[in-house]
Amino acid sequence: MSLTRPSTPASARAPDERRQRASRVRRFLSTLARRKPLGAAGGLIVLVLLVVAIFADAIAPHHFNETSLLRAFQRPGAAHWFGTDELGRDVYSRVVYGARVSMFVGLAATGISVLLGGLIGVLSGYFGRGLDLLLQRLVDAWMAFPGLVMAIVILALLGPGLWSVILALGVSQAFPQSRTIRSATLVVRELPYVEASLAVGASHWHILVRHVLPNIVAPLIIVASNFLGFVILIEAAVSFLGYGVPPPQPSWGGMLSATGRVYMHRAPWLSIFPGLALSLAVFGFNVLGDALRDLLDPRLRAS
Repeated sequence: MSLTRPSTPASARAPDERRQRASRVRRFLSTLARRKPLGAAGGLIVLVLLVVAIFADAIAPHHFNETSLLRAFQRPGAAHWFGTDELGRDVYSRVVYGARVSMFVGLAATGISVLLGGLIGVLSGYFGRGLDLLLQRLVDAWMAFPGLVMAIVILALLGPGLWSVILALGVSQAFPQSRTIRSATLVVRELPYVEASLAVGASHWHILVRHVLPNIVAPLIIVASNFLGFVILIEAAVSFLGYGVPPPQPSWGGMLSATGRVYMHRAPWLSIFPGLALSLAVFGFNVLGDALRDLLDPRLRAS
């Protein structure tokens, strides 16, 4: 009689793995709410803003470019909760649609920045020596200029457009992110099982994919979450200077620049509501990023 235990089919293991992942997510969210209530509040703000961005067409009562000079400069009221601008456009609808632009720009630019910065950081930290020296000198040269200035330079080269803004913000901020990823890679590179893999002849690609990348996921999440609020703020600054998403597509920074600044005294609501939305988004991402850093960073978690 065979004493070998029958192996569990893959189809039977899949539901168990899904339940385990769901259980880990629930435990993490419970820990976040219990230990970092401010971070949980920030996560709720981010979730609400993402829902508003996705369902802007259903939430906004008017199209963002629906004009009527007969209702220009109406004060906030029952008909128009946030008032109207100089062309009679509903400010509430434009703030809602502006959330879509700001969230999309923030997420896309952060993705580009983390991917590019992560690639530079991993290659620099893992291979070291001459490649590390070369890449870090390039990072030093890039960081000698303010990020906003570099973003404007890239926008001047690419021209106006939504994707131009995304690329400019993502590329201009990628190099500072590489420093954090490089530091995490240097730690992982010295772990015993990485050295053992090298000793038995494992390829560098195998080690990077199987050992290095899984161990720097937490730093990548921390970098991305802390960076999102900053990117949204930079997008608003670029739009305020006239280099952002071209009209008539609304963005919070563009609304502050195009109409809010011009009609500040006559119609202050044109600046107040986009400014509040921008502040709320930056606050939500920042406190969520700080909470994730405290929970995912083992040095802070131990304390």
